[in-house]
Amino acid sequence: MAVLPSASYSLTIRLQITNRPGMLGRVASAIGAAGGDIGAVDLVEPGREQILRDLTVKARDSEHGQEIVNRLRRVPGVRVVNVSDRTFLLHLGGKIEIQNKAPVRTRDDLSMAYTPGVARVCLAIRDDRERAFALTIKQNTVAVVTDGTAVLGLGDIGPEAALPVMEGKAMLFKEFAGVDAFPVCLATRDVDKIVETVKLIAPGFGGVNLEDIAAPRCFEIEKRLRKELEIPVFHDDQHGTAVVVLAALLNALRLVKKEVRKIRVVVTGVGAAGTATIRILQASGVRDIVGVDEFGIIHTKRAQEMDFNKRSVAASTNPRRLTGRLADAVKGADVFIGLSVPGILTVRDLRQMARDPIVFAMANPTPEIQPEEAGTHARVMATGRSDYANQINNVLCFPGFFRGLLDSRARTVNDEMKLAAARAIAACASRSELSEEYIIPSVFNKNVAPAVAREVARAAHATGAARRRRRRRLDSSSLS
Repeated sequence: MAVLPSASYSLTIRLQITNRPGMLGRVASAIGAAGGDIGAVDLVEPGREQILRDLTVKARDSEHGQEIVNRLRRVPGVRVVNVSDRTFLLHLGGKIEIQNKAPVRTRDDLSMAYTPGVARVCLAIRDDRERAFALTIKQNTVAVVTDGTAVLGLGDIGPEAALPVMEGKAMLFKEFAGVDAFPVCLATRDVDKIVETVKLIAPGFGGVNLEDIAAPRCFEIEKRLRKELEIPVFHDDQHGTAVVVLAALLNALRLVKKEVRKIRVVVTGVGAAGTATIRILQASGVRDIVGVDEFGIIHTKRAQEMDFNKRSVAASTNPRRLTGRLADAVKGADVFIGLSVPGILTVRDLRQMARDPIVFAMANPTPEIQPEEAGTHARVMATGRSDYANQINNVLCFPGFFRGLLDSRARTVNDEMKLAAARAIAACASRSELSEEYIIPSVFNKNVAPAVAREVARAAHATGAARRRRRRRLDSSSLS
């Protein structure tokens, strides 16, 4: 199925157009014939003979964008003056910056913010390290840590190339939850060095978000950091994905009137996200889960490509002891969750699933099966893309999740917090709103992050993971 034009491949094309009737129509026809999607049309400079216009056009990919430009160059009376890639323009000079919370305009300002007044604050923290949460940026900061080995759908591209993604993550933290996040891109793939580096920088942060670190190293890094740090460590590729998947599934099951404990689930892709998804589904009560990778169904007797992580998954899943390929796994399944590669699920597979199948095809940018292809064969369809209904996106989880961790000054992350976050996200789509096209709230729903934060903080207090007393407010008279 054809990929639709997207804002991520949008261009601003400046055209000099001969000023006579019908010329703008010819331009629009040329773009339409090339498969482009026209957005804004702006008049830059009018003239008797020539008119200068900027057109915003969405394309499917970079090659398609060039095809649209070439088509415009062949239109008589039209000259392409300039082409700007809007995505690159957005990233020009980076996407984030540091701003002061208090002005430094006078000698008094300087003496309190810096020397000599700052010394008193330093000594107060020396005497009680916990006061760093109240008296420094630590109370609201998260380190977004990566080694650049498993970036989005790009794979191992290195720490410098990963930086734009980490900047984007920091933007979302700030936009949706007011959290100050900083990209930390490490030029090493050595587990010991990554763990040691994060430990060394930890005093300046209230939490650590691990991002785009390849499996299986990511499991060991997270495990060791959780054990050795007194601030929460959260691998978003694992747990953020798992939380949002569970939220979407809870609402989808309400639609099809099926119970969590009675469903059969197939998960393709048993890497970081797939494993965490399996674990959270088990914690929520799902009993029958089958994992599938490129070599087939995961089971205890399989010898091919079974690392420690897959052996662990095999030991706790596949209660009917299925063997074979994906097609064998999906027969009679109620739910398909794809965290793998494009195009591996077929319509024939869907026809073999149980009544009212739920399909979450989250491979990006091309899902395991396109929604257009799945059609009516899937009762509920979701992807990781923003241009289809039911986008399963981690941004529904991590900003509010860390807001709750920071607000409660949590020491760690536990399963109760993840389950609470999933239920909070699901509840933001009310029962009256639920439909096949709406099982998960929009990423722009302003109620999501506060709801997640509230429930995560509540779970932190209930499980004894919180440092901060419940409902305590920090104000000008409270400095501890």
